[in-house]
Amino acid sequence: MAIKTDIAVIGASPAGLMASRYAALGGAKVMLLEKKEEIGADVHPANSFYKGMMDITGEKVDRSYVKHDIKGMKLVSPGGHKIKVKTPGYAIDKAVFDKFYEQKAISAGVDIQTGTDVVNLRRKEGGIVLKTASGNSEQTERIKAKVVIIADGILSKNAVAAGLHTMKHPEDIAWGTELTIRAPGIGEPDFAEYFVGSHAPGWKSSYLPRGGDEAAIGVYVRHYGRDVTGFLDSWVSRFKDLKNISDDEFEIIESKSAGDPIVTIPDKTYAANVMVAGGAAGQSGLGYAMHAGQIAGKVGAMAIAKGDYSERMLSKYRSNWRSSLYAEHVFGRIGLETLRKMEDDEIDELFEVFEDEDISSLIKGNTVNQGLSVLSLMLQKKPSSILKASAFFRNK
Repeated sequence: MAIKTDIAVIGASPAGLMASRYAALGGAKVMLLEKKEEIGADVHPANSFYKGMMDITGEKVDRSYVKHDIKGMKLVSPGGHKIKVKTPGYAIDKAVFDKFYEQKAISAGVDIQTGTDVVNLRRKEGGIVLKTASGNSEQTERIKAKVVIIADGILSKNAVAAGLHTMKHPEDIAWGTELTIRAPGIGEPDFAEYFVGSHAPGWKSSYLPRGGDEAAIGVYVRHYGRDVTGFLDSWVSRFKDLKNISDDEFEIIESKSAGDPIVTIPDKTYAANVMVAGGAAGQSGLGYAMHAGQIAGKVGAMAIAKGDYSERMLSKYRSNWRSSLYAEHVFGRIGLETLRKMEDDEIDELFEVFEDEDISSLIKGNTVNQGLSVLSLMLQKKPSSILKASAFFRNK
């Protein structure tokens, strides 16, 4: 006989933890199913967020998971031109972060089942029946839910099983590797650095100070497959030169690889009885994925309260998400596709427009206003730079 619950959430990602918690706070009976034996183990390499991203969730930053405070970011062009953006951020211990939100979900009444893999998903009698397996056991259980929220990561087999094509541009997933490193004083600076150009086509190489002698460096690229070893090796060598670190001072503590759906754009993320949130839905960014989980949890609880799990009812998830975050994702895609198609010298010329400007004020307000402000400054300082920005329309 199947175990019954109102809502089953698949995956204890930040989106899944938030979805389960907010569904429970809304009065639903919720089970959270996580394949890993322990939440916080073998975490995704996402290891930072900026205050503006977290503000949208309404969550307060807790010092328990903060390793190092960041004052902002420096964007660096291929030729070394830098744009400084002052925006508070945090380098975090992702394992502690996940366990912090696990406790919040438990406090809300969520029944968390770790070591539980969903191996089959099918519709039955107005609900969804999940077949699960625990550890290495050959025994399986069935769980029947009125609503299922899928939040199990970027390559979600469960979203596929539900018949949902969740990303408009899945071929544009950015694949990358991040290293936790140790070197004298490397974690002390208070600005993160993001390097763009042909050395990391389609996205970035990064440097995130994590306090003391610890930092995270990584590279994410698009259109070059999942193996980014060549790009990473080049970045490590260049990074040591940039920071004057000798080989005997440089230590790799940990390496993690993953995909980032930063420009994939969410597509079909819901159907009758089902919603998909977070990386599985092409919703990139830690705070943004968490907010998507909040929305899904609230809509799920509302559906339970009304006894309506139809596609029309759950479409409120899409409409609420689109009003909050759709523009962010679309403009992000335009920006990164423009950079991907530009030559290095064109990126240098574009960065020169902003090099002596404090553009922190331009990142306030909604994305449309931010974009218009940036374009206005480009026109005022160097009208020809707009031609470089039109690289988005190149067939490349």
